[in-house]
Order: sequence, then C-alpha cells, then structure tokens
Amino acid sequence: MGKRKLGALEKVEADLPNLQHKIRKDPQSYAGNFRTQYQQYESHRDIFLAAPSSADANGVLSLRDLVDFVSHIADCYPDITKNFTSDLIQILNTHHQNLDPELREKIVSCLVLLRKKAVINSTTLLQTFFPILVSTPSKSLRILLFTKILSDLRSSNSKTKNHKLNRTIQSVLFEILTSDRVSSRGLWAIKLTRELWKRQIWRDAKTVEIMKEASLAENEKVAIGGVRFFLGGDKEREELEEESSDEDDGIDMGKLRHQAGINKKSKKKSRMLEKATSTVKKKERKKNAPHPLNFSALHLLHDPQGLAETLFQKHLQNARSKLNLEQKLLVLQLVSRLVGLHKLTLLPFFSYFLKYLTPRQPSVTSFLASLAQSSHDHVPPETLEPLVQKIANEFVSEAAASEVASAGLNAIREICVRQPLAMNETLLQDLVMYKKSKDKGVMMAAKGLQGLYRDVGPEMLKKKDRGKDAAMGVRSGERRQRKFGEEDVGTIEGLELFEKWKEEERVRKREERGEPADAEVDDEDEDDDEDEGAWQIDDSASDDSGGWIDVSDEEDPKALFAAARSQTKANHLSISDESEEEVANIESRSEDVEEGGEGEEEEVDDDERQSLYSREGEEPYESTIEIDQDALSTSGAPRKRVKFDPTIALDPVRDKENIADSLSSQFKDANYFATTRILTPADLSKLRELRTNAAISSLMPSTHAKHHQSSSQNEALSRDRDAPVTADAISGLAALSAGRASRAEKLAHLAEMKTPRSDHKSKAARKAERKAEKGKSSTNREKERKKNFLMTLGKAKARGKGGKKGGRSLVQQGKALKAQKGKKAWR
Repeated sequence: MGKRKLGALEKVEADLPNLQHKIRKDPQSYAGNFRTQYQQYESHRDIFLAAPSSADANGVLSLRDLVDFVSHIADCYPDITKNFTSDLIQILNTHHQNLDPELREKIVSCLVLLRKKAVINSTTLLQTFFPILVSTPSKSLRILLFTKILSDLRSSNSKTKNHKLNRTIQSVLFEILTSDRVSSRGLWAIKLTRELWKRQIWRDAKTVEIMKEASLAENEKVAIGGVRFFLGGDKEREELEEESSDEDDGIDMGKLRHQAGINKKSKKKSRMLEKATSTVKKKERKKNAPHPLNFSALHLLHDPQGLAETLFQKHLQNARSKLNLEQKLLVLQLVSRLVGLHKLTLLPFFSYFLKYLTPRQPSVTSFLASLAQSSHDHVPPETLEPLVQKIANEFVSEAAASEVASAGLNAIREICVRQPLAMNETLLQDLVMYKKSKDKGVMMAAKGLQGLYRDVGPEMLKKKDRGKDAAMGVRSGERRQRKFGEEDVGTIEGLELFEKWKEEERVRKREERGEPADAEVDDEDEDDDEDEGAWQIDDSASDDSGGWIDVSDEEDPKALFAAARSQTKANHLSISDESEEEVANIESRSEDVEEGGEGEEEEVDDDERQSLYSREGEEPYESTIEIDQDALSTSGAPRKRVKFDPTIALDPVRDKENIADSLSSQFKDANYFATTRILTPADLSKLRELRTNAAISSLMPSTHAKHHQSSSQNEALSRDRDAPVTADAISGLAALSAGRASRAEKLAHLAEMKTPRSDHKSKAARKAERKAEKGKSSTNREKERKKNFLMTLGKAKARGKGGKKGGRSLVQQGKALKAQKGKKAWR
C-alpha cells in the first residue's frame, strides 16, 4: 500500500516549524490551525496525566513537540493559551521525578522561553524552580535548574537592579536555610548566593545575613559553605573583576577599521564593525562610571559580636560538634577575623588556644595565625601575655628546631604588632638575643621583633639594642609606648605638605610685591588667596565661655599677667580683706617663682582659687576679659586672635613659660590648619598632587633610606587589620632554616622553574609573531625563505651570472672589465 498524498494545508499542519513560521507572519489567518494543534496538545496532556509512568514513547514525543510549538507562539494567542503555563508548572511540580529526561528538559526550557516573552514573570518562574532544585534526586535536573535560575537573575538585573525580585528570592533562600537546619537543602542556596555575590549582582547586607544563617546551620556541609563564603567570597569577586577588566582590552578598533577599509565591503562585515564599536563604547562607559562601593562581607554584618560568640560556642566549644580538625580551623579563622576586624571582646576565645600551642600539634601554624589575627589593641594585655609566654616556652628555645623557633618568633611578632603591651620587658630582651643565632631564619625573625619594638616601645629594649633613632626618640619623648586603650588622633594625610605649600606661596607673593619674606600674615595676604575669606571659619562665632584678646608674637607673658590682674581687679572683682591678703601672699610667691627661686611651690587647691575670684555666695566668675594691648606692645607686629582663659591667666602659681607655651600651642598644633579651614575642591586636588609628588620623591636614591625608616614605622603602628594572617606568614622565614636541599629536591625545584623550549625563540620569530597578531603580512624576502629550493634555483643562477642584484665580487668585476678593455684594444 503506497503513501497517502497530503494536501497543502495538511502539509502545513504536519510541519510544525513551518506552521510556526507562518503564524508569526500572520497570526489571524492561521488562528484555526493553531486551535487544532492546541486541541491535540490538550488530548496528549490528558492521556499523559492519566498514566504518567506508563506513557508510550510516541505519545511522549508528540507531547514534547506540541509543548515546544505552543510555547513559541503563546504570546500570539493569549486567550487560547491562558492555561498553558499553569499546565506546565503542574506537570513539572507533580511528576518531575517520573518524567522522561528529554520531556522534563523541554518543559523547563519552555518555561524560560515564556519568561522571556513576558508571558510569566520572574517571580513565578523562580518560585517554581526553587522547590524542585532542593528536592529532586536528579543531578542533571539540578544543574539545569541552577543554570536557568542564575541566568534569569542576571538578565533581570542587567540594566537596573530589580529590587523587588531580589528581595523575594532572598526571602525564599532565607526561609530554606532557617526552616530546616539539619538537612543539606541549604547547599543550593549557598551556591546561588555566592555566585551572585561574586558577580556583584547581590552585594547588600541581606545577602550577608543569608550566609550568616548558613554558617550557623547544624549540617556540616552547609555550615562550612557559609564559613568559606566569609573567608573567600570577596577574593573571588576581586579576581572575577580583574579577569573581566583584562578581557575588555581584546578588541582592537584600529585593526578593525583598517580591515574594513581594505577588504571587500559587505553588510556582514559592516554589522560586525558596528557591533564591535558598540561593545567598545559600552566598556568605555563602564570604565568611566563611578566605582561602586563594594563593602566586604565582614563589614556588612549586623551583629558581628553575636555571630562570633555563637560560632565559638556552637562549633568550637561544643563537645558534640561533628566538625573535623580542618573544618574547625576554618571556623577558627572566621572567628579570629571577626574579633580582629571589629575589635570584639571575646576573652574565652583566647584561652581556647592554650591547648593547641605546641609544636607537635597538626596545623599549628594555622592556630598561630588565627591567634595573631584575633589580637588587637583593645584586648587586655594580661589576657595575651600568658599566650605569648607559652609560645616562647614551647617554640623558642635553643633545643627547638630552627624552623620551630622562627615560626614562634614570627607569631609573637604578629601578636605584638597588634597589641605591643602583650610583651613584658624581660621576655623581650631574651627573645632579642636570638638575633645572634647562626640560623638565618631565627636571626631574621628576632631582628624583626627588635625592629618592631624600636618603633612602638624602645624603652623596653636595652640601650645597645635601641639603635640611634630610637635612642634619640626616647630622649626627646617622640617615641614612647602607648598606654592601653590609647588611640591615635585622626588627621588628613599630607596636610602638612599643603600647609607648607601655602606658606611658600604667601612668601613668593610678598617677594613679588617687594615686602619682606619673614613678615607676618596680613589682610592683603589673605585677600590674595582665591576666595579664601569665604572659606575661612569665623572664629568669633565660637560659643566657648572664654573671651578673645589680641596677642602679639613678641609680647611678654609677665606683662600680660600684670595687665590682666589689674584690669580684672578694677572692673569686675570685689575682694574682701581676707581675700586681698591671700592674693598678696600668692602674688608674692609668684614673684619669687618668676625671679627664679628654687624653693618648693605651695599648692593652691580649687576651693581657694574659687574663693579668690568670686564674690561670696555666688558662682565662680567667668567673663570675657578685654585687655588694652596698646599698653603691652609698642611694636608694629600684627595681632592674632586667640582664646583667653581667665583661670589660667590669673593663676600666679603656674610657671610663665608653661603659660606662654599654652598660648602658642594652638598655632603649632598639627590639626590647627584642618580645624580652622574648610578645604575647597581645588585645595583637595592640590593636596592629592602634593601627596603624589612626595611619594615619588621619597623613592629617589637620596631620600629612600629616610623614607624606608618612616614607612617601616608606619607599617608597624598601622598594620592593615582587614588583611588575614595566613600560615605562610607565620612560617615564611622557616624556609631559610630548612637546611640544604637534597639533589632530588633541587632537581624537582628546577623542573618547576624550567620554562618550555617553545618560549625560547629568536628575535626574528618573536617579530613574526607580533606581526601576525597585528594582522600584518610578511616581506618578499621572508616569503622566499619558505619556498622550495628548486623554485629559487634559477633566480640564484641569474644572480651568480650578474643579474639585476649582481652576484660577482668587486675583484671579479674588475677582472672582467680589464679583459673586455684588452679585447677592444686588440681589435
């Protein structure tokens, strides 16, 4: 029996891709054909749902083709296909374990296609995929769903952040982790969150809270996944950003324009050029865009103290914890990072290290690194001192191996960098003696500890170990050991350079006007600065209780006190007879002190001082004291406005030199320029320029040594606490103490360092590669070298006979000319 011939319409209906193409062009004309195919889909769907496990292969194949057909053109007939999406979701949710793999994959792809056609939204799609992702036993389906979820979230946040969708998905992930802490369902939530964090799609505090809940899970894999995120998530994000920035330089627009101008013109090549141009412009806009504030995950934690305590109690202190040693080390590193970064107070955490600080402990360098990372200047010294003492007793001794001693000294130094008060003077002097060790690693570690305390506590070292700079700093008081809880005063980096530059500019302008360079700042100098008066702080607007007086640089403090006392007595003070006698006694004592008497000064308590300068029954007097400065200074020196404290000026017991220093200290303060002036954008730009120039000049040979000393001091005092301390940093100098390597170790090291033979190329070969990369051709001479020898033989003979290039030497050519001349003469 032969095949039945099909009519034209029947062929169209049988060929679903052809019908799909025609419906795309004219949906209204083929509405009846689509309705027929949709009815066939419904019949196949009902047959399948009646017996999903016993469906035949032909029925499954027909259903798969019809699902693909309807999903491609569902947006053309929304009334007919209004239940199509819900049918697919129901089939996938109910029978995803029994579905044929190809049909299951087709349904997932069709749902993603419907999302792209805006038939369904992302929230519906992702809420359908998530429960199947965490429950299905099929590995291929899990990979497919994870890929589709990640792709949809990336596309939804490609142009602008879809905050509504992000909040919904984050809530779903948070619920997955908190609803069941024992099962491993949260692994996929961790993988998805970490991938989105790495691609900078999610970088808010809610993402960090999701991973915090993961780190507190009962399941070991889920907990370690959350811990690894905090330890390495930021590094992965930085590496991906660097890779993407390196790929941005792959398109050479000059080469493309050159090829487009030479090669044959075609629409395809013009489209390629336009696409490349748009790609380059997009990357340029991305480069010029402001850099986003990518905070570290550890900085975005809402309650780091609570997280550190919970992790320590749940995974480390708990005897029922199922974590092995390697997993406990990861938790220990996270807790130490939290304690060191946020300067937390977790005193039981430090006593936890005591039983692990022995050279026989596996991975002891990781324990030492965690201890150093958790140290900071808010930890009480009495808490860290026993740990430092145990490290010194267990690791640093003459009987210990050189690798062990160097690791112990490095660990002690890392702890003391963050808390110098953890070291006592006797132990420090004993450890510094190891600088005379014959082993290079131990010697370098001991010198590093000595160099640290030359900067942070030189008085704890012996005089012979302090060095010249530290000894001079101790005498002058510039270098001293900080007390517990003492903080550095914040300032603007390089502000002294800007202040010096401003002073140089004022001197230059005075010289241009013909004025003396050492003159004081006057009104004309202030007017020369660009809008400087508009940016100055109005000193008279201060709400301090003290008053203002005009003080000259050349005025005598003794005259200032006398004028203040006389004017205060005349205008404001009514002193009783007893008070007058007391004042006379105190003034006589102050005169003795001013004349240089060396007798003991009598102390005046606060009650006595208040009784002198206040009326009976009234509060202590506070007033603005106006002093006639014409009587104090006859010089023409310009005036300055400073704060005047009556209790200081009228206290005759104080030394006049201390009073003078207190009056002039306001002008010598490092932060005076920053506290009395608002820096304009032009000032900030000049400040950046001065900092750059200073950094460049400090690297020059003449100033490199001085710069190295200051930089080492700053490094010791302000070490970056955010950077983790690794086990390699503890055992870094131990490689110097490892002894001589064997022949096999040397050969293995050479094999690792040996470069392949292909990397050693001639200059001509490297030049040819560069030309090939740029798309340039070779010369005719280079092409001749690659030709067959027989092809170039005739040309070589012609050259030998004296062709165009000429193959004979000058001697041979001279002989030929002489022979030719002789023949002409004979004729």
